[in-house]
Amino acid sequence: MTIKISQNFDSGAIDVVSATSAGAIDLNLRKDSHADIHQWFHFRLQGARGQACTMRFLNAGQATYPAGYEDYQAVASYDSENWFRVPTSFDGQVMTISHTPELDSVYYAYFEPYSWERHLRLLGEVAEHPLARVSDLGSTVDGRDMNMVTIGNPQAEKKIWVIARQHPGESMAEWFVEGLIDSLLDDANPIARKLLQRAVFHIVPNMNPDGSIRGNLRTNAAGANLNREWMTPSLESSPEVLCVKNKIHETGVDMFFDIHGDEALPYNFVAGNEMLENFTPAQAAHQKAFIERYKQASPDFQDKFGYAASKYKSDMLTLASKYVGHHFGCLALTLEMPFKENADLPDPAVGWNGARSAALGAAMLQPILLSLD
Repeated sequence: MTIKISQNFDSGAIDVVSATSAGAIDLNLRKDSHADIHQWFHFRLQGARGQACTMRFLNAGQATYPAGYEDYQAVASYDSENWFRVPTSFDGQVMTISHTPELDSVYYAYFEPYSWERHLRLLGEVAEHPLARVSDLGSTVDGRDMNMVTIGNPQAEKKIWVIARQHPGESMAEWFVEGLIDSLLDDANPIARKLLQRAVFHIVPNMNPDGSIRGNLRTNAAGANLNREWMTPSLESSPEVLCVKNKIHETGVDMFFDIHGDEALPYNFVAGNEMLENFTPAQAAHQKAFIERYKQASPDFQDKFGYAASKYKSDMLTLASKYVGHHFGCLALTLEMPFKENADLPDPAVGWNGARSAALGAAMLQPILLSLD
């Protein structure tokens, strides 16, 4: 077989410069479909079984977040189900993957993808559960469905909102939500059963279906960064935020979690609302207590490393958790997971991956339960 590289599939993204032999494959990161953002990659290599492949990403130094490639290992899979880390280096300009495939076909990606097919299968499985319902909120720019999962009694005392994947390339966020949903619907889980006596969960597993399928890191089909649209979303550029925001105002919210991934930091952490002018001592105590409880629930979660409060300034109310925290006065957090590895509990074979993201999602139920009051 001759060397072939393809990317015309769900979340595929790469530009091929040259692929004359396995040892000399030159690539470029492809930009988001309607924005000048270069970071995500996902492609298939065929015809290199048993050959030492050298894949050079020539424009990695000009990526949107070049620090994301420092101390980073790309992921690979033969079946798009089981992903593992492969040797990767970055000299500040060029990122190089060095790998000898064992089979004729292998996939490489920035992080373990979460496919649209899996998304639809998750919704179908949820809809069959007697405690859950899947609702349509509207349509994306490309006309895809915006679905919300509701688990529990909509008239429950407490309303818990979870949204994920505003930035579509942060696929760990939907893995997180899958783990959270599976635990909530587990009849043998006492924490879930206790939670659902008092709370209803409204969950949007994928805020950005178009960007996910197009292979974008950060934007939707109109080139909008959805996590900068919460003050003035529009049908033209950010219908995804508009329909979810309207639903939040309709239901109300007592806790809000926006699930993301961070390119550079090898840790799991949250960004809170302490920079908001109307942030009260009661909110500060609630936020601090939740963080401490999450640390106790999962050793994968920590608060030593994260974002400084000064990271968000004039545009902070355009972000989902800041908007919700400001307008509803509730606990509202952005949770970040690594593309790289959790430096506190490293696993060289897989790094931080989908399964570990799902486990962190499941672990969130305990601090939510303990924070209801």
